[in-house]
Amino acid sequence: MASSTRRFKTGRTVSALLLREMQSTYGRSSLGYLWAIAEPVAGILLLTFVFSLAFRSPPMGNSFAFFYASGFLPFAAYLAISQKVSQSIRFSKPLLFYPGVTYVDAILARFLLNAMTQFMVFALVVWLIVVSLGIEAIFDYPAIGVALLMSAVLALGVGTLNCFLTEMFPSWDRIWAILNRPLFIISAIFFLFESVPAQFRDWLWFNPIVHVVGKMRQGFFPTYEGAYVSPLYVFAVGTITLLIGLFLLARYHRDLTNN
Repeated sequence: MASSTRRFKTGRTVSALLLREMQSTYGRSSLGYLWAIAEPVAGILLLTFVFSLAFRSPPMGNSFAFFYASGFLPFAAYLAISQKVSQSIRFSKPLLFYPGVTYVDAILARFLLNAMTQFMVFALVVWLIVVSLGIEAIFDYPAIGVALLMSAVLALGVGTLNCFLTEMFPSWDRIWAILNRPLFIISAIFFLFESVPAQFRDWLWFNPIVHVVGKMRQGFFPTYEGAYVSPLYVFAVGTITLLIGLFLLARYHRDLTNN
């Protein structure tokens, strides 16, 4: 009875935080959700324009936009979710002094809202590309679902760990932003993993986003083998970083909220 009551209170708290997050993030302007869609569309259009000037055809398929969407959208989803989760305590710090609100509630609310938002953006942008360009796509929906789940789990883990590091070390968010700058280039967004020379490919394999992008490409292009893709590796990285982040937050959350 006590555990069910606790779960009910947690669910109610997360729901309230989720509604607050939705109002503060997307409710201040009529362009809130529209901007969430326009941003990835603009990124894909820019990639399409730049690389169509240099190459006659994309590395796979016949559409530059469709190919880059398969890499850019899961990358953008990971980046957006992890950044939002990393700011959970900072965003909800005044509410954490209430006994019914915990740092886990704050993280869970931000994760759920932004994961749902990114999944919705993904579906809308892909639909717009397919319809506007008249692409006759054959999707592998289970592969796409696994790729989105990989992106979400990795974002939750990295975001939770960064949630602690950002609060413990105020300069960490700037350091992390600098470390992330090459990520767009080395995540196989605008090239195929197999096209990388073998000596660099072995190192590139350890970038978990490469596996997320590869799995998504299996969903967009059923003939793409992507033998290097390891969902287990991505889920392991996401789970380990999540557990480390939760452990550190459990140990130091009182100090963080009192700062």
